[in-house]
Amino acid sequence: MKRFFSLLIVVCAVALSAQNTKYVNLFMGTSGDNGQLAPGATVPFGVVCVCPDSDPRTHAGYNYEVTKVTGISINRLSGVGCSGGGGNIRIRPLAPNEELHIDKQTEVAVPGYYATSFTNGIQTELTATNLMAVERYVYPEKLPAALWIDFSSSFEAKATYEYRQVSPTCLEGYIQAKTVCSHGQYKLYFSMNTNNPFTLKEKEGELPCLDFGQSTKEVEVRIGLSALGVNEARQEYARWEKKSFNQLKKDSHKEWEEQLASIDVKGGTDDDRVIFYTSLYRACLSPVDVTSVDGRYLGTDGKIYSADGFRYYSNWSLWDTYRTKFPLLVLLEPGKMRDMATSLLHLYRTGKRNWATPHESTATVRTEHAVILLLDAYRKGITHLDFNIGYEGMKDEMEKLLLGSPDQKMESACDLWAMAQISNIIGKKEDAKAFQEKSARVFEETWKKEFMNVDASYEVMKNNGLYQGTRWQYRWAAPQFMDEMIAWVGKEKLCEQLTYFFEHHLYNQGNEPDIHVPYIFNRLGAPEKTQQIVRSLMTEEMIHKYGGNAEFKTPYFGKAFKNHPEGYSPEMDEDDGTMSAWYVFGALGFYPMVVGDEHYELTSPLFDKITLRLENGNKLNIQVQGRMQKNMPIRSVSFNGREVKDFRISHNDLIKGGKLVFHY
Repeated sequence: MKRFFSLLIVVCAVALSAQNTKYVNLFMGTSGDNGQLAPGATVPFGVVCVCPDSDPRTHAGYNYEVTKVTGISINRLSGVGCSGGGGNIRIRPLAPNEELHIDKQTEVAVPGYYATSFTNGIQTELTATNLMAVERYVYPEKLPAALWIDFSSSFEAKATYEYRQVSPTCLEGYIQAKTVCSHGQYKLYFSMNTNNPFTLKEKEGELPCLDFGQSTKEVEVRIGLSALGVNEARQEYARWEKKSFNQLKKDSHKEWEEQLASIDVKGGTDDDRVIFYTSLYRACLSPVDVTSVDGRYLGTDGKIYSADGFRYYSNWSLWDTYRTKFPLLVLLEPGKMRDMATSLLHLYRTGKRNWATPHESTATVRTEHAVILLLDAYRKGITHLDFNIGYEGMKDEMEKLLLGSPDQKMESACDLWAMAQISNIIGKKEDAKAFQEKSARVFEETWKKEFMNVDASYEVMKNNGLYQGTRWQYRWAAPQFMDEMIAWVGKEKLCEQLTYFFEHHLYNQGNEPDIHVPYIFNRLGAPEKTQQIVRSLMTEEMIHKYGGNAEFKTPYFGKAFKNHPEGYSPEMDEDDGTMSAWYVFGALGFYPMVVGDEHYELTSPLFDKITLRLENGNKLNIQVQGRMQKNMPIRSVSFNGREVKDFRISHNDLIKGGKLVFHY
């Protein structure tokens, strides 16, 4: 533990002109199966995330507890399933037959920069632009400078590749690899450039080696990338050719400083601030901007298109992130969110699938529930969306919704609910009526049969074909239909059942289907329970009975969020910003319980004073008054001097700016 906290001091000291970035702990959640994260060098919403890959590795490649590494690769996804995604163009500064180990005492990571020494004396520094990995290697006197390149490296199966030497300092080619869970594939063209000439040594059955000779002691590698072609990858490298490593590092760090400057907090503990800003950082890693310098992108039909008036984004994992991360981006980054939503509409136009396609730009995962995300953006003021671009694709998706297991039916009912509203927005009245009726019918049939009458089977993981959850957890999975649940069971009875759910530790913070459930108490007339449970989940030890796929043999007792390499409870994947955004919303004091609705549920903020600098130029000031103890219930809430009724507030009111005050 002492080593870890001294490391944080080093990290803070390295950060240049650090403001909110000084609170980001990139090692949080990087140990084992406690988040599945990596401390790689990247920029906000950047394609490149360059980082060492541990041996053995985790989903994101890196494991804090493992010193042995296979090399340094240029890309990865944050906290996703299967075998992860990325891990391409892995470079080793040491021969493959020799072990390479990180010297943990020298390891440093701050937003936009990673550095370490290896136990053989080689020093490594990493930084990045959106589409270029920058790697610096410094060799001790006893070692000749050489780099071994594994072009086939990939976290999901082996990549295929081609490369050729085009100059004494440049290799160019492409790699083609499987996306997460191998449902699709992506192709990245590269232009790999070094600051010193090398001799390319190739031998069958061995990794190609770039030999820089005995006299060279410092090697810098820059790898420009593009999904469109080698020329475009070469252009990415050329854009930054005149900037030094240190300048690129400063630029990357500055981007993160500007990204995290949207929110300032006062109060709370040091750990609260570190977890908050680390969570905000991780909510801004994806999707990624894959638009070329001249404004083009690769469609999922394999054709190249012009992005007319928007930036095209890829790298989706919507099955989880639509719940929290994208609503957070709607609030903090409406400009980027408009481009992301437009990208999804074009994705529908060019051949969207639930999972990845054969023509991706990145190691993307899943795009289910995009209709809910699109409706959420529209309802919260991002109205410059042309739903007609993707409407036929959206309709086709509704016809193919899965209606097998009870969880699929619940999720499909929510998709149909959102699609009905989108149809109505663009004047498709008959479609709207049909989708609404089907949504209501699927929900009623499923909920009354599977989730209405509680029995002992509700505590069993995957009962009756459920995916990664129990009937208790999926019971609340469609908050769009709270009025129906109340009508069928009664508000008082539902509140009693929900209280039982939490008192008997049946909630699972480690997986997404029920992470909105603490806020349901607001709608059942018990807002004090929402406040107590959310704060407890964020800051206190808890009993956790369930992992991602099964009940633990011995329940986990501890915090779900920690400022530590074991940053999350066991098996709690961070899921590409989903859990991070959940924490950010809870800390701010409001939460999008029904994604696709403009309202937030209010709860007790973690900090005493919070300032949001909104993209429209307004400021939202959140304050607490009279809170003497952290678990005091809220007496009332006011916004710009007027009382907020029912612990619920509209997004479209909040973005006008002003003061949101919680009175205790």
